[in-house]
Amino acid sequence: MNKKKYEMIFCIVNAGFALTVMEAAKKAGARGGTILRARGTANPEAEEFYQISIQPDKEILWLIVPREIKDDVMHKIYQDAGLATKSKGIAFSLPVSNAVGLHEEETDAPAETPAQ
Repeated sequence: MNKKKYEMIFCIVNAGFALTVMEAAKKAGARGGTILRARGTANPEAEEFYQISIQPDKEILWLIVPREIKDDVMHKIYQDAGLATKSKGIAFSLPVSNAVGLHEEETDAPAETPAQ
């Protein structure tokens, strides 16, 4: 089991822009991720303060990346799909305390042979 080797990046964008985020993340070294459909809410004061309208249909991307490339991936996502774009994306990351089943981990461990 790898401990604290990975970060989970969450990115929330307007519906229809998930592939823009995924392409940006892959350009920065990510291998892939998971896309979820979602529905956002905001109070009118937030829309007025930020001078944006909140589109309720959203997509959320979950990407687990090696800690070493997390900043590069988040920077590329921000460039291609940040608040200044039509995607209106936000992103944040959290450390992954334990991970199993990731491709890199499988190549590190010796192969087990079935008991006869």
